[in-house]
Amino acid sequence: MTDVPMPFANPSRRAFLGGSLASLLLAHPELARAASAALASDVAADWPQVANLIRRYVAEKKLPGVVATFGWGNAPPRSLLLGSQAFGDAAAVGLDSLYRIYSMTKPVTGLLTALLIAERKLSLDMRLADVFPVFAAMKVQDGGKASAPLRAADKPITVRHLLTHTSGFGYGGIGRDAVSLELTKRGVVPGAVSRQIIPGVTSPTPTPGPKEFLRRASEVPLMFDPGVQFRYSMSIDILGLMLEEMTGKPLSRLMQERILGPLGMTSTSFRVREADVGRLTTNYGVLGNMPLPIDPGAKSVFLDAPAFEFGGAGLVSSPRDFDRFAQVLVNDGKLGGKKVIDPAAVRLAVSNLLPAGAVTKGTGIEGAGYGAGGRVGLGDDAGMFGWSGAAGTLFFVQRRIGLRAALFAQFMPPEIYPLQKEFLAAARLDVAPMLTKKAA
Repeated sequence: MTDVPMPFANPSRRAFLGGSLASLLLAHPELARAASAALASDVAADWPQVANLIRRYVAEKKLPGVVATFGWGNAPPRSLLLGSQAFGDAAAVGLDSLYRIYSMTKPVTGLLTALLIAERKLSLDMRLADVFPVFAAMKVQDGGKASAPLRAADKPITVRHLLTHTSGFGYGGIGRDAVSLELTKRGVVPGAVSRQIIPGVTSPTPTPGPKEFLRRASEVPLMFDPGVQFRYSMSIDILGLMLEEMTGKPLSRLMQERILGPLGMTSTSFRVREADVGRLTTNYGVLGNMPLPIDPGAKSVFLDAPAFEFGGAGLVSSPRDFDRFAQVLVNDGKLGGKKVIDPAAVRLAVSNLLPAGAVTKGTGIEGAGYGAGGRVGLGDDAGMFGWSGAAGTLFFVQRRIGLRAALFAQFMPPEIYPLQKEFLAAARLDVAPMLTKKAA
């Protein structure tokens, strides 16, 4: 088997608003309104820690450009924009630049699923095998260890398990366990990185079409019984295929009809049109602190039709578009004050959907919940929802104060730079004085 680490997201998260700040908000809800009103004309002055972070990464030539967006309530987004779409490229980054958002696709597929659940077209308890019978008799290889004996799974995989990564599936192209490596060997890798074969980045076996993908996936054992623990996986890609099978529509059409169209997300798709190639940023692989282009915008793999539309990692989007998605999550389905998405579906999507007793210790979401494709804050962190992508993107919403924020960059693997964690920490520092200004 070939060990091909190709991560499509980093599930690790840090708390954003907690402790005394959370208590302050609950006691003084007017502070959130004051924070929104306090924003001045200079975005960098309002978000100095984030601005300095972006300046440092671009000045040190770690990245050619970075975009950060912020929004309160129904207000339009405000942004910090610095640098270009590629090194040596005269095109500056902007709100309409295109980014490979990889696993930030998961919350979009998650909201689509929540909409269908709210309409009772499927349920959290619906079994995967009822739609795809090849998954009716899954085997388990505990912990994904090659030495573990095979045994029958003790329960069927459900929609809830798929939404929350508690299905037991491995993740081809990411995991180093025996199960995930076997998926990689078979080409069961739901994602694309480059047109070129890059050792350690792309899979040497092409990803097959949907029917063959599902057949091969069903032949590889699970890592644990469904519902037992959170384990980041290809679950939501399989869920996307399940939605297609149930509705008789391609995932792109479902998203267009139910989410992208109503929200006016005109730059979000599974394939970049030739007319839009000038807006597509270049993705870099970082080797020894040297960023090297692995997917140039002008020759991107995202100009090609994918093996199928990956519900967990396939979308390209723009900062402007994704801010609209975040806004409906903050505002219970409202965009610009008008209802565009069923509020019941939004509330379901951002709620904790983990099965009772599911293990999260040591999984990257310890101390948190998981909803329809994103991390859910609990306790002092309640109101938070968000996720990241494998090429440096990240978004979060804090529903208690009506705040949304997102980060856009293009580099892999995401752990090579601490940018995502630094962005969360910097945003927290910048928000704190806005919330406490009138508390005295």
